[in-house]
Amino acid sequence: MEIRVSGHQIETGEALQTHVADRMNAIADKYFSRAISAHATFGRGPHDSITCDIISHVMQGVVLKGHGQAQDAHVSFESAAEKIEKQLRRYMRRLKDKGAANAAGNGADAPTLDDLDLDAGYTVFEATEAEEEGGDAPAIIAETRVDIPTASVSDAVMMLDLRNTTALLFVNARTGAHNMVYRRPDNMIGWVEPKRN
Repeated sequence: MEIRVSGHQIETGEALQTHVADRMNAIADKYFSRAISAHATFGRGPHDSITCDIISHVMQGVVLKGHGQAQDAHVSFESAAEKIEKQLRRYMRRLKDKGAANAAGNGADAPTLDDLDLDAGYTVFEATEAEEEGGDAPAIIAETRVDIPTASVSDAVMMLDLRNTTALLFVNARTGAHNMVYRRPDNMIGWVEPKRN
Protein backbone atom coordinates (compact mmCIF):
# COMPACT_ATOMS: atom_id res chain seq x y z
CA MET A 1 0.00 0.00 0.00
CA GLU A 2 1.36 3.42 -0.96
CA ILE A 3 1.28 5.79 2.04
CA ARG A 4 2.16 9.48 1.91
CA VAL A 5 2.50 11.79 4.90
CA SER A 6 2.66 15.54 4.43
CA GLY A 7 2.37 18.65 6.54
CA HIS A 8 1.06 22.16 5.95
CA GLN A 9 2.97 24.63 8.12
CA ILE A 10 4.10 21.71 10.28
CA GLU A 11 7.03 19.29 10.20
CA THR A 12 6.29 15.57 10.07
CA GLY A 13 9.16 13.74 11.67
CA GLU A 14 10.34 10.22 10.96
CA ALA A 15 8.62 8.81 14.07
CA LEU A 16 5.23 10.21 13.00
CA GLN A 17 5.66 8.98 9.42
CA THR A 18 6.55 5.48 10.67
CA HIS A 19 3.54 5.48 13.02
CA VAL A 20 1.19 6.52 10.19
CA ALA A 21 2.58 3.88 7.82
CA ASP A 22 2.35 1.09 10.41
CA ARG A 23 -1.22 1.96 11.44
CA MET A 24 -2.55 2.37 7.88
CA ASN A 25 -0.90 -0.89 6.78
CA ALA A 26 -2.48 -2.65 9.76
CA ILE A 27 -5.93 -1.34 8.77
CA ALA A 28 -5.39 -2.36 5.15
CA ASP A 29 -4.18 -5.86 6.10
CA LYS A 30 -7.16 -6.36 8.42
CA TYR A 31 -9.89 -5.43 5.92
CA PHE A 32 -8.52 -5.79 2.38
CA SER A 33 -6.54 -8.19 0.30
CA ARG A 34 -5.50 -5.18 -1.77
CA ALA A 35 -5.57 -1.51 -0.83
CA ILE A 36 -4.36 1.19 -3.17
CA SER A 37 -3.11 4.21 -1.21
CA ALA A 38 -3.51 6.52 1.74
CA HIS A 39 -2.51 10.13 2.29
CA ALA A 40 -2.32 11.69 5.76
CA THR A 41 -2.05 15.48 5.85
CA PHE A 42 -1.20 17.30 9.07
CA GLY A 43 -1.78 21.00 9.61
CA ARG A 44 -2.32 23.74 12.15
CA GLY A 45 -5.81 24.02 13.63
CA PRO A 46 -7.46 26.58 15.87
CA HIS A 47 -6.10 27.19 19.39
CA ASP A 48 -2.66 25.70 18.55
CA SER A 49 -4.16 22.31 17.76
CA ILE A 50 -2.98 19.94 15.06
CA THR A 51 -5.38 18.56 12.47
CA CYS A 52 -5.04 15.33 10.54
CA ASP A 53 -6.97 14.50 7.38
CA ILE A 54 -6.68 11.00 5.96
CA ILE A 55 -7.82 10.16 2.45
CA SER A 56 -7.58 6.45 1.74
CA HIS A 57 -8.24 4.86 -1.65
CA VAL A 58 -9.06 1.34 -0.53
CA MET A 59 -10.18 0.03 -3.92
CA GLN A 60 -11.04 1.36 -7.35
CA GLY A 61 -13.74 3.99 -6.90
CA VAL A 62 -13.95 3.86 -3.08
CA VAL A 63 -12.42 6.69 -1.07
CA LEU A 64 -12.61 6.87 2.72
CA LYS A 65 -12.00 10.08 4.62
CA GLY A 66 -11.24 10.69 8.27
CA HIS A 67 -10.53 13.89 10.22
CA GLY A 68 -8.96 14.31 13.63
CA GLN A 69 -7.94 17.29 15.74
CA ALA A 70 -5.93 17.35 18.97
CA GLN A 71 -3.02 19.09 20.66
CA ASP A 72 -0.67 16.24 19.61
CA ALA A 73 -0.07 14.99 16.06
CA HIS A 74 -0.16 11.31 17.08
CA VAL A 75 -3.49 11.74 18.90
CA SER A 76 -4.91 13.69 15.97
CA PHE A 77 -3.89 10.92 13.57
CA GLU A 78 -5.34 8.18 15.79
CA SER A 79 -8.66 10.02 15.91
CA ALA A 80 -8.82 10.20 12.10
CA ALA A 81 -7.67 6.57 11.68
CA GLU A 82 -10.28 5.36 14.16
CA LYS A 83 -13.02 7.05 12.11
CA ILE A 84 -11.88 5.22 8.99
CA GLU A 85 -11.62 1.91 10.83
CA LYS A 86 -15.08 2.40 12.38
CA GLN A 87 -16.55 2.96 8.90
CA LEU A 88 -14.87 -0.19 7.63
CA ARG A 89 -16.07 -2.29 10.59
CA ARG A 90 -19.66 -1.12 10.04
CA TYR A 91 -19.58 -1.95 6.32
CA MET A 92 -17.90 -5.31 6.85
CA ARG A 93 -20.49 -6.22 9.49
CA ARG A 94 -23.29 -5.32 7.11
CA LEU A 95 -21.72 -7.33 4.29
CA LYS A 96 -21.21 -10.34 6.56
CA ASP A 97 -24.78 -10.13 7.89
CA LYS A 98 -26.17 -9.86 4.38
CA GLY A 99 -23.83 -12.60 3.12
CA ALA A 100 -24.81 -14.91 5.99
CA ALA A 101 -28.48 -14.41 5.17
CA ASN A 102 -27.82 -15.10 1.48
CA ALA A 103 -25.54 -18.03 2.27
CA ALA A 104 -28.24 -19.62 4.41
CA GLY A 105 -30.52 -19.47 1.39
CA ASN A 106 -28.14 -20.64 -1.34
CA GLY A 107 -25.05 -22.08 0.37
CA ALA A 108 -22.65 -19.38 -0.93
CA ASP A 109 -19.83 -17.74 1.01
CA ALA A 110 -20.34 -14.28 2.46
CA PRO A 111 -19.05 -11.51 0.16
CA THR A 112 -16.15 -9.31 1.19
CA LEU A 113 -15.62 -5.64 0.48
CA ASP A 114 -13.13 -6.67 -2.22
CA ASP A 115 -15.93 -8.55 -4.04
CA LEU A 116 -17.91 -5.39 -4.73
CA ASP A 117 -17.54 -3.84 -8.19
CA LEU A 118 -17.39 -0.17 -7.30
CA ASP A 119 -15.21 1.37 -9.98
CA ALA A 120 -16.50 4.08 -12.30
CA GLY A 121 -14.96 6.24 -14.98
CA TYR A 122 -15.73 9.89 -15.58
CA THR A 123 -15.55 12.28 -18.51
CA VAL A 124 -15.45 16.06 -18.13
CA PHE A 125 -16.99 17.82 -21.11
CA GLU A 126 -15.54 21.08 -22.38
CA ALA A 127 -17.73 24.13 -21.81
CA THR A 128 -19.50 25.44 -24.88
CA GLU A 129 -19.14 29.09 -25.96
CA ALA A 130 -22.58 29.91 -24.56
CA GLU A 131 -21.66 28.42 -21.19
CA GLU A 132 -18.35 30.29 -21.13
CA GLU A 133 -20.12 33.62 -21.75
CA GLY A 134 -22.62 33.02 -18.94
CA GLY A 135 -19.94 32.05 -16.46
CA ASP A 136 -22.44 30.46 -14.07
CA ALA A 137 -22.72 27.09 -15.81
CA PRO A 138 -20.75 24.35 -14.03
CA ALA A 139 -18.72 21.79 -15.92
CA ILE A 140 -20.81 18.80 -17.02
CA ILE A 141 -19.41 15.49 -15.88
CA ALA A 142 -20.80 12.27 -17.33
CA GLU A 143 -19.98 8.81 -16.09
CA THR A 144 -18.67 6.67 -18.92
CA ARG A 145 -19.78 3.47 -17.26
CA VAL A 146 -22.80 3.43 -15.00
CA ASP A 147 -24.10 0.43 -13.18
CA ILE A 148 -27.57 0.64 -11.68
CA PRO A 149 -27.54 -1.90 -8.87
CA THR A 150 -30.58 -3.76 -7.58
CA ALA A 151 -30.62 -3.24 -3.84
CA SER A 152 -32.71 -2.54 -0.79
CA VAL A 153 -32.83 1.06 0.41
CA SER A 154 -30.45 0.34 3.30
CA ASP A 155 -27.97 -1.38 0.96
CA ALA A 156 -28.21 1.58 -1.43
CA VAL A 157 -27.30 3.93 1.43
CA MET A 158 -24.29 1.71 2.22
CA MET A 159 -23.20 1.83 -1.45
CA LEU A 160 -23.67 5.62 -1.45
CA ASP A 161 -21.17 5.87 1.40
CA LEU A 162 -18.77 3.31 -0.05
CA ARG A 163 -18.67 5.03 -3.41
CA ASN A 164 -18.17 8.38 -1.67
CA THR A 165 -20.77 10.07 -3.83
CA THR A 166 -23.65 12.38 -3.11
CA ALA A 167 -26.36 10.46 -5.00
CA LEU A 168 -27.03 6.90 -6.15
CA LEU A 169 -29.64 5.66 -8.61
CA PHE A 170 -30.70 2.04 -7.96
CA VAL A 171 -33.45 -0.46 -8.70
CA ASN A 172 -35.45 -1.08 -5.54
CA ALA A 173 -35.28 -4.84 -4.89
CA ARG A 174 -38.73 -4.80 -3.29
CA THR A 175 -40.65 -2.80 -5.92
CA GLY A 176 -38.52 -3.16 -9.07
CA ALA A 177 -38.76 0.61 -9.65
CA HIS A 178 -35.85 3.02 -10.07
CA ASN A 179 -35.17 4.91 -6.82
CA MET A 180 -32.51 7.36 -5.70
CA VAL A 181 -30.79 8.02 -2.39
CA TYR A 182 -28.78 11.19 -1.84
CA ARG A 183 -26.95 13.08 0.88
CA ARG A 184 -28.79 16.23 1.88
CA PRO A 185 -27.06 19.48 2.90
CA ASP A 186 -27.92 18.72 6.57
CA ASN A 187 -25.98 15.42 6.17
CA MET A 188 -29.16 13.32 6.39
CA ILE A 189 -30.03 10.80 3.66
CA GLY A 190 -32.88 11.54 1.27
CA TRP A 191 -34.79 8.82 -0.58
CA VAL A 192 -36.67 9.47 -3.82
CA GLU A 193 -39.24 6.93 -4.95
CA PRO A 194 -41.33 7.44 -8.11
CA LYS A 195 -45.03 8.07 -7.77
CA ARG A 196 -47.06 4.98 -8.54
CA ASN A 197 -50.20 5.21 -10.71
